[in-house]
Amino acid sequence: MTRAATDNVTVMRGAYEAFGRGDVPAVIALMDDRVEWNEAEGHPWYPGRPLRGPQEVVDEVFVPLGRAYEGFRIDLDRFLTDGDTVVVQCRYRATRALATGRPLDAQALHVCDLREGKVVRFQQYVDTRQLAAVLGA
Repeated sequence: MTRAATDNVTVMRGAYEAFGRGDVPAVIALMDDRVEWNEAEGHPWYPGRPLRGPQEVVDEVFVPLGRAYEGFRIDLDRFLTDGDTVVVQCRYRATRALATGRPLDAQALHVCDLREGKVVRFQQYVDTRQLAAVLGA
């Protein structure tokens, strides 16, 4: 792995660790001001367009997560790199969805493009059918 790839994996590990601690300001600090955030098509919260900028990510992703689940977390499986792209294989888990009481355990994949230590583009792939069932959507 090249130094740049190692640095990008370190940045992404730091982002997931901060998210796990609930340190949203630290996560936002790792996003470019014009980050393009793409939720998986078919996701119950899919807005039909990319989110632009950290504030939209907070408003359209992080806030709804906090309102929808108890004990939500992302369990990391592995990181793959290709230049400035880091791919993260992971699982979304939650004790329960507040609307249904159902637990969440869904496979997910994140493709993150970085520039100068900041995330400039994020693409989520996730088991949207399971999300919808767990959320009651």
